[in-house]
Amino acid sequence: MCADTPDYKDTLNLPETDFPMRAGLPKREPGWLARWAEIGVYDKLRETSAGRKPFILHDGPPYANGHLHIGHALNKTLKDMIVRSHQMLGFDSRYVPGWDCHGLPIEWKIEEQYRAKGKDKDEVDVVEFRRECRDFAQGWVDIQREEFKRLGVTGKWDDPYLTMNYHAERVIAEEFMKFLMNGALYQGSKPVMWSPVEKTALAEAEVEYKDKESFTVWVKFKVVTEGALNGAKVVIWTTTPWTMPSNKAVVFGEDISYGLYEVIDTPEECWATKGERYLLADTRAAETFASARLSDDMWTRKRDVSAEELAGLSLLHPLAGVEGANGEWDAPRDFRAADFVTDGEGTGFVHCAPSHGMEEYELYRNLGMLQQVITYNVMDDGSFRADLPFFGGKRILREKPKKGDWEGDANAAVISKLAEVGGLLARGKIKHSYPHSWRSKAPIIYRNTPQWFASVDLELGDGQDEMGKTIRERALNSIDQLVNWVPQSGRNRLYSMIETRPDWVLSRQRAWGVPLTCFTKKGALPTDADFLLRNEEVNARITAAFEADGADVWFEPGAKERFLDGIVDPEAYEQVFDVLDVWFDSGSTHAFVLRDREDGAPDGIADVYLEGTDQHRGWFHSSMLQACGTKGRAPYKNVITHGMTLDEKGMKMSKSLGNTIGPESVVKQYGADILRLWVAQSDFVNDQRIGPEILKGVADSYRRLRNTMRFILGNLAGYDAADAVDPAQMPELERWVLHRLSELDEEVRAGYQAFDFQKVFQSVFHFATLELSAFYFDIRKDALYCDRADSLNRRAARTVLDLLHRRLTTWLAPILVFTMEEVWLERFDGPESSVHLQDFPETPAAWRDAALAAKWAGIRNARRVVTAALEVQRRDKVIGASLEAAPVVYVQDAGLRAVLEQVDFADICITSQVAVSGDTAPEEAFRLPEIEGIAVYFAKAEGEKCGRCWKILPDVGTHAAPDLCQRCAETIA
Repeated sequence: MCADTPDYKDTLNLPETDFPMRAGLPKREPGWLARWAEIGVYDKLRETSAGRKPFILHDGPPYANGHLHIGHALNKTLKDMIVRSHQMLGFDSRYVPGWDCHGLPIEWKIEEQYRAKGKDKDEVDVVEFRRECRDFAQGWVDIQREEFKRLGVTGKWDDPYLTMNYHAERVIAEEFMKFLMNGALYQGSKPVMWSPVEKTALAEAEVEYKDKESFTVWVKFKVVTEGALNGAKVVIWTTTPWTMPSNKAVVFGEDISYGLYEVIDTPEECWATKGERYLLADTRAAETFASARLSDDMWTRKRDVSAEELAGLSLLHPLAGVEGANGEWDAPRDFRAADFVTDGEGTGFVHCAPSHGMEEYELYRNLGMLQQVITYNVMDDGSFRADLPFFGGKRILREKPKKGDWEGDANAAVISKLAEVGGLLARGKIKHSYPHSWRSKAPIIYRNTPQWFASVDLELGDGQDEMGKTIRERALNSIDQLVNWVPQSGRNRLYSMIETRPDWVLSRQRAWGVPLTCFTKKGALPTDADFLLRNEEVNARITAAFEADGADVWFEPGAKERFLDGIVDPEAYEQVFDVLDVWFDSGSTHAFVLRDREDGAPDGIADVYLEGTDQHRGWFHSSMLQACGTKGRAPYKNVITHGMTLDEKGMKMSKSLGNTIGPESVVKQYGADILRLWVAQSDFVNDQRIGPEILKGVADSYRRLRNTMRFILGNLAGYDAADAVDPAQMPELERWVLHRLSELDEEVRAGYQAFDFQKVFQSVFHFATLELSAFYFDIRKDALYCDRADSLNRRAARTVLDLLHRRLTTWLAPILVFTMEEVWLERFDGPESSVHLQDFPETPAAWRDAALAAKWAGIRNARRVVTAALEVQRRDKVIGASLEAAPVVYVQDAGLRAVLEQVDFADICITSQVAVSGDTAPEEAFRLPEIEGIAVYFAKAEGEKCGRCWKILPDVGTHAAPDLCQRCAETIA
């Protein structure tokens, strides 16, 4: 700039704001957290929301062990967005965070500490052990609480619920005793998922499926029935050779085609014998013989064997009569049809060890034959009983894995013995999906063991039969009649699980948990009516003691006498010391949180349960069963399910793969708002991917949005509500923005009510970056910067910016909790001020103007063609800026042409001049294929450049200020 050229910068109304371009979230977010704590935002909202309709999202408790992983961040952020958005929708939206504090993982941690100190857990007093578990859990509650708060999650953090709190333990026991009193509780012996490593039963939710290589064996059972088939061998196939010592039967399928086969030749090293006859399903014969190294010319099919003929046969176990077996397997094996047998794999015959398989157990239970077929060969550590011939003490699994391999010596011992006595036809290995404990990562087994169960099919007779008479009926009816599922597929998952599930195994053989507060009569059988002590006075003593001193009192010396003296004879009863499945704990939270707390739900029913998809077999499931057993219905109205978190390539995160991303690292690099924005941008009902490149994309979206907010703040500097323009007096462009705000208000409210955060953010982001920054702001910069301060266009634009500020900050506050607080405080600072104390502003119905919106849709289409045409000229370096252009716009539609002539289309296109024509466009005119009837012929603007607004106009140089246009000359005069 030369010395003689005036500097008009001070005459412009340029944006003024301290709102920084760079957010600096990692360093600044803790300050806002401290501010909210000082203000007491959560408690203040409870005070000001008195009288509003409550909205309760009930927190599924994370486990109090270990730092947060990215799945925790996804889960808690989704919950927080629901809680905050419903508060701003006008509800009294409460959130009580909670923790699951009992259970095996914490016991393991304490036992690890003992081993490091050379201590033996069995020598430690159980009450002392439990106290150490309690202290350990409390320590992690405190750590995780701060980690959750750092993510911007609001809630009653100073008074969370813990399943180990005394009142919680009292209510859990109380809920359990409802099962005791209504008859649903019983002691039974059946195969349950058992962890030999952890020495306890496991729930389905405590199991994960992983690939495992297993031994497979084809085993011969000799027919010992007089007749044509005497001496033939029925062949079974199993992937669990260790179950063979517990075999009690073989079953076949009534509708399967079977045949009698004979071996006519054998190769070397083969366990088949020439002339040996085998019974096999016809579809499985070839594969079975191939496994035995028999080629197709070494065996032949002799004839059909019908199901009726099979049913008349008797079989011997391959170890029958073997020297040293002491008669253990001499009894004939039961042989009958069963509907679960298929010929899809194996041999068409299934060996049955009902102590280790649920289908076999149910078959013989229904036949009334359990006493004949149940065995107790496998101990709680997975070893064979010491006196079992040949196999005593052999272990199914090692105590500790060897290079990741848990395989013990039991399978090898069984296979070796079967081969020795001629009981094997073939052996091999198979890789298949197999259940493992999610804690120890060790394979599990099915093991028959005495456990306590809740019957899901018993008619409870408790007078709460609106949804059904049994737990199963109530659950299935609740699923369809009382609950909204997001996504709907969640309904199908839970329904199918509950429809086919067995009775609920409630007991665990551990120490850290709420005990099964019941007593059994000495000498009575589980089937006797008086086996369980059912006494309300005893129950009241127990619950009062738990309320005062916690569940530890159950394990203190003299507990039995304390609870029974003066009511029944303590010597007549045994005290049960098993503890409850932790899923019963968390399944009972509806009672001690929703029902009992002042900030719970008025009807004890939550508006929302939200967890990952794995909780269909976990918390959603156990909460449904528990509530249906104690209150007759589901404890929730909406169940929302999110997917799992994966790395950028869609792989499951694993420390061994090195692809884990912790929330702490994201917060440290980008800030919690970027992590929250990642959640909001995700289609959370499906699995979510996260990684460095994805986070960079999220951060870019954030920067674009931040720039929009910075523009608004900068151009509202010094704004006075007294200068506001009534919408009726506003130019059409501002009224179009108000129309869009009216539409968006409806979309945002509907999106939040439907828990569709992705739709909410995409709608607001599209509006902010494309319709505001790239259209409205682009057009109105000229009026905002260059018009007189009191011009209608400028005042109207600032009025709209004020309305935009109030809506965008509140609409986005549930997602970007820190940034929107910053944006809010830039204008409304004060010791008690916070965007999180606001509701979504009401939007006047008068703002909606469909006719105006249709008109401006045409204007924007025409502008698109002009903008695209000018971009070609800019790319070819014909012009440097759009103000250098004066295009001719050819419009075929007369109506649109008239509209463009009514508005300042040059301002809208950000050109110095524009001409609109109805003539036929020149062939060389620019066109967009997707917009018909509009063409643009480029021409340069004529005149001189205004030194203030930079428009090129013919009148520049004709005013008192020689280098200004008329508008600018009048403005500075």
